[in-house]
Amino acid sequence: MKFLDRAKIYVESGAGGAGCLSFRREKFVEFGGPNGGDGGRGGHVFAQAVENLNTLIDFRYQQHYSAKNGRPGEGSNRTGADGGDLIIKVPVGTQIFEEDEETLIADLDRPGETAILAKGGNGGFGNAHFKSSTNRAPTRANRGQPSEERTIWLRLKLIADFGLVGLPNAGKSTLLSAVTAAKPKIADYPFTTLHPGLGVVRLGEGESFVLADIPGLIEGAHKGAGIGDHFLGHVERCAAIVHLVDGTSEHIAEAYRTVREELAAYGAGLDEKREIVCLNKTDALDERTLKKRLSELSKAAGRPARAISGVAGAGLSALKRDLMTIKLGAAAANADEAANESAWSP
Repeated sequence: MKFLDRAKIYVESGAGGAGCLSFRREKFVEFGGPNGGDGGRGGHVFAQAVENLNTLIDFRYQQHYSAKNGRPGEGSNRTGADGGDLIIKVPVGTQIFEEDEETLIADLDRPGETAILAKGGNGGFGNAHFKSSTNRAPTRANRGQPSEERTIWLRLKLIADFGLVGLPNAGKSTLLSAVTAAKPKIADYPFTTLHPGLGVVRLGEGESFVLADIPGLIEGAHKGAGIGDHFLGHVERCAAIVHLVDGTSEHIAEAYRTVREELAAYGAGLDEKREIVCLNKTDALDERTLKKRLSELSKAAGRPARAISGVAGAGLSALKRDLMTIKLGAAAANADEAANESAWSP
């Protein structure tokens, strides 16, 4: 299945049904009076986040979505039926923007969360609605309100607990395949990963977290070099970033700083997120070289770096356990924050 994280669609609500102009006509009833019913409401258009989707590819093949119109009113005071609502299902983590791609309409980051995109028009009043003591036979009925048309953008940001970042060929896809059941493409040339990949890391009973693999960054990615930094949006929601540096590189500090500069240039607070720095591919290094490059990376990062190997599995158990601890701590902090907001809300 192809991955698509940005789509433009056109939505239109249903128009309201027209009110009815009608009079009661029965034998032996001299003054029947008005009995035109109101029109039905047009259908609304909603967006709903569902768990069984992880791409916007469906919106490449269908861009136009319309709800049903309301039915017109009828005689004998019969109200027209409301138009059926339309629910557009999107992946969890989808943001909805106005046509300018800047004004945020909704951020659907929880399963089942719903947002209204276009409101259906109200039905028009029938002539029975206008009957009064001074107007016993009104000849007026309203048209239904028109539909609402809207052009919107959908932008998907994957829901992951942690994101893997680094230069191309840093071993991100290999690490993802080693700790999860995901099967990303792995090769010995740059930009093997062309779109984000997700995997679930399972530690024990009820303990798991989601890991996202992001395409490699190169110098100037924020200006469009390489694949660019577009996919960094998928790690904006992560609790922490796992920064992999290729241990076989002779320029460890430079590789680290290049990625950090791209994170800062992207913005959205990525350079302020908690970072776990890892020297990868240590299975290809002798002990002396490993010690030297690990020290060099720790100095560049300003914190102790850890040595791992996605191929040999070295250091992965400790890394997974530490990431699980971070996730539990973040969940507890979010729960406390939610409790405080609830306590202070009126």
